[in-house]
Amino acid sequence: MNPLKVFLATLNSKSNSSTKMNIDSIYDIKINDINGKPIDLSQFKGKHILFVNVASKCGFTSQYKDLQKLYNTYQDKLQIIGLPCNQFGGQEPGDSEAIASFCEINYGVTFLITEKINVKGKQQHPLYTWLTQDINNGVKNSSVKWNFQKYLIDSNGKFIDYYMSTTNPLSSKITNHLK
Repeated sequence: MNPLKVFLATLNSKSNSSTKMNIDSIYDIKINDINGKPIDLSQFKGKHILFVNVASKCGFTSQYKDLQKLYNTYQDKLQIIGLPCNQFGGQEPGDSEAIASFCEINYGVTFLITEKINVKGKQQHPLYTWLTQDINNGVKNSSVKWNFQKYLIDSNGKFIDYYMSTTNPLSSKITNHLK
């Protein structure tokens, strides 16, 4: 199917029904890095976290460059976490090794990349259950529409907002929260 048609179809999709998670904060959610090692999200307390579902064969893939620039500029107060996902047009088909190599070779990525996950649907990762449901994040519901949608969390683990794929990582919508 044409990737543009897939993108447009996802704009009309409805988010999952709400599920209240049995956790105290986003820092309690378990996820592994790209090498399968557990990430302790609580190590980022005191920093903002920008979660971005990423893909290496997407029209927005060049945003890796600006994500890295954002990370280089604000790494003392920001952690970027890229979450590979193959749910939108099959645009992240690689395994962990291929993804890591692609990110490093093509964009010099030094921010954290996780294992490949699902950001929507029945197999949605718990992180995205928290990010997309107001019953968990305390702010608003959303659904992930495409690759490179961004979710910003403040330095205390509170949900700030989400930004569509078309929002550049260096946008003042994001950077104003980091100044």
